[in-house]
Amino acid sequence: MKMSTTLKALSFAAAAALAPLAAPQAQAAGTVTVAVAIDPGSWDPIDTFLVDWSSVGNNIFDGLTARGPDMKLKPGLATSWEFLDNNSRIRFKLRENVKFHNGEPFNADAVKFTFDRLLGDEGKKGPQQSNYNSIDHVEVVDPNTVDFVMKQADPVLLTKLAGYGAMIVPPKYLQEKGDEYFNTHPVGTGPYKFVSYEPKVSINLEAFPEHWAGTPKLDKVVFRMIAEANTQIAELQAGRIDIATQIPFGLAPTVEKDPKLSLISITGPTVVALRLNTKNGITKDVNVRKALIMGIDREAIIKAVLLGHGKPIASFQADLSFGYDPNLKPLPFDLAKAKQMLQQAGVQPGAPVKIDFRGNEATFREVAQAAAGFLQALGLKPSLQPYEPPVLLNDIIPNGKTGEAWHNAWGGWTFDYDNTAYLMYHSGEKWNPYDKDPKLDALLEKQRSIYDVKEREKLLQEVARYVADQALEIPLYNQNTIFGVNKRLKNFEPPSDRRFRFTDVTVE
Repeated sequence: MKMSTTLKALSFAAAAALAPLAAPQAQAAGTVTVAVAIDPGSWDPIDTFLVDWSSVGNNIFDGLTARGPDMKLKPGLATSWEFLDNNSRIRFKLRENVKFHNGEPFNADAVKFTFDRLLGDEGKKGPQQSNYNSIDHVEVVDPNTVDFVMKQADPVLLTKLAGYGAMIVPPKYLQEKGDEYFNTHPVGTGPYKFVSYEPKVSINLEAFPEHWAGTPKLDKVVFRMIAEANTQIAELQAGRIDIATQIPFGLAPTVEKDPKLSLISITGPTVVALRLNTKNGITKDVNVRKALIMGIDREAIIKAVLLGHGKPIASFQADLSFGYDPNLKPLPFDLAKAKQMLQQAGVQPGAPVKIDFRGNEATFREVAQAAAGFLQALGLKPSLQPYEPPVLLNDIIPNGKTGEAWHNAWGGWTFDYDNTAYLMYHSGEKWNPYDKDPKLDALLEKQRSIYDVKEREKLLQEVARYVADQALEIPLYNQNTIFGVNKRLKNFEPPSDRRFRFTDVTVE
């Protein structure tokens, strides 16, 4: 499609040229090295929500359930489960003859210990407890069977058990070594065991031959913490890492053109929107909000800023999300119609539209500049207000101090619209500072009480249609997950949520 003249007039910063590279340094046979951006500081499953934790932790630990790149839920440390007592109890049959890396046996006591700890005082210190507080407690039925006694229904629980806080930990090891030691010397039942950790530098794993699913094909996996995207790409080109996870859109062609590398660009969980202030300013009028949606050419922004590594969205979720409605289409770009709607709503020329955004995100700064160009073409007076992320996320948004629009980027490895929609639109939630809508609240609450997949999906699709009709946000795009990968890797299935699992990967 042709880019609008408005967008053509915008100046987008050119990608910086990479410095000359040192001669390639071959990786050791049987070893894969991955670059992640952030060191979470603790490898305890209950201490973090960072994706970079899971890139590593998904190899050290197992959950009761599992989910791979194909998105399908499958048995993990539990071989089966059933719902009892009108869904108030979930019974899990556990895999037998499984060992932790330290030789400790995995059994029902380990599951109970894990969840007592997660739901108790230690869990309160971290961010994961709230994801699992639908569980009242865990009961041991026999050494290979546990019951989860539920406080309330949680149709996303089985997916949540496949990651993060629900990863099973060794009771004896933790009791003997303590939580602080466990943070830097993790032990799980996963396909790779911990070897060494140098904070903010690297964490080293080696294959665990006794893993219940069989010995992994690699000998070692090394994760290096490299925050700078340019450095990741330079190290990738030099052969010192095999997978780069930080690929700015502007530098994607650099990776793509390298004959030793593959650029992998796939649908990811991250969606980006401009949420709208429904209480103050011109955006309190639903027809004005719809005019703003129609006045921004989102496909042109995807082409110019994301270089095509994304797609337009109609609701605040990717098409991989449970609850996605393929029949829901975004309002079309129509500058003339948008101007007419603003006139009919009595909006005066030069009316202000302030966009608050995370100032550290270079890509979104360009997106915001592009959106401002379109708003200016509508006859409005846009302004951009960057904030430090903690200020925007913990003060400006929750306290309802935004301008007419604010930057919202959201992901989530569960790929379930509930985990977005409830937090975004339910009354009283941190990310919903302006709206109290009884109808929307009722829909969101009802879908949380239902385990029937089809019925729940219909309700979530109804939520998406209602939000679109109320124009609570300008849905911008679903951003692709991008990796740079050395072609020497074989059988590598790229996970859209970056939760690697290197069981079947080999290297040439």
